[in-house]
Amino acid sequence: MRFAEVKSVEQQSVLAMHKLRATLIRHRTRVGNSIRAHMAEFGLVAPVGRIGLESLVQIICDEKDDRITSMVRRALGYLVNQFDQLQAQILDCDRQVLAWHRSNETSRRLATIPGIGPLAASALAATIGDAKTFKSGRALSAWLGLVPKQSSTGGKERLGAISKRGDSYLRWLLVAGSLSVIRYAQRHGTKRPWLVKLLERRTSKVAAVALANKIARMVWALMTRGEKYREPVLQVA
Repeated sequence: MRFAEVKSVEQQSVLAMHKLRATLIRHRTRVGNSIRAHMAEFGLVAPVGRIGLESLVQIICDEKDDRITSMVRRALGYLVNQFDQLQAQILDCDRQVLAWHRSNETSRRLATIPGIGPLAASALAATIGDAKTFKSGRALSAWLGLVPKQSSTGGKERLGAISKRGDSYLRWLLVAGSLSVIRYAQRHGTKRPWLVKLLERRTSKVAAVALANKIARMVWALMTRGEKYREPVLQVA
C-alpha cells in the first residue's frame, strides 16, 4: 500500500503551481489547435510546432492579407489574444517555480542529476518530502510506477511492462528528462556503458523508462544522504 505523507503548506503551494502550469499548457495546446483547425478551413496549413503556429498568427494579424475575411480575422484574433495570455501566465509560473527551486536546498541538489532540471527537481522535492519514509530506492521507484509488473507462478518470475501506478506527473517528468539524456548520449557519447548496451538492444523509449527508474533511485539516495550527484568515473579495461 502507498501512504501519503502529510505535506507542508509550502509543499502544497509549489505543487499547486505545478498543477496550474500543466493546466495552462493544456489550454494553450487546445487554443493553438483551434487556430490551426479554423485556418485549415481556408486552405492555410502550417507545419507542426511553434514556428508553424507563429506563421498562422502572422497571417491573422496582417490586415492586408486577403486569404481570410475580416470577420474571420476578428474572431481568430480572440484566440490569438488568449494564446498570448496563456503563454505569459505559463512563463510567470515558470519564474515562480524557478524562484522556489533556487531557495530550496534539496531541490538544488536533485537538479545536479543529469536529466533533472528545476521543474522536475522542485516537483520531486515537494511531492516526496522526507525520502526516508521509503525503505529503498526501489520502493520509491515502485511508488512512482517505474518498476515492472510481476506475474510469477510455479516458482518462475515473469516481468512485464511498468506498473504505471503512482504520480503520473512525476513519472512523465523523469521519462522526459531521461529521453533528453539519451539524445545527448547518442550525439556526444556517455560514461554509462550499460546505457550504450541497452540502446543496442532496445528502442530509445524503452531505454528512457529504464533510465528513469535508475534516476528515481538516485533521487532517493541523494535525498536520504544529503549529497550531490557525482559523475561516474569511466573505467578503462
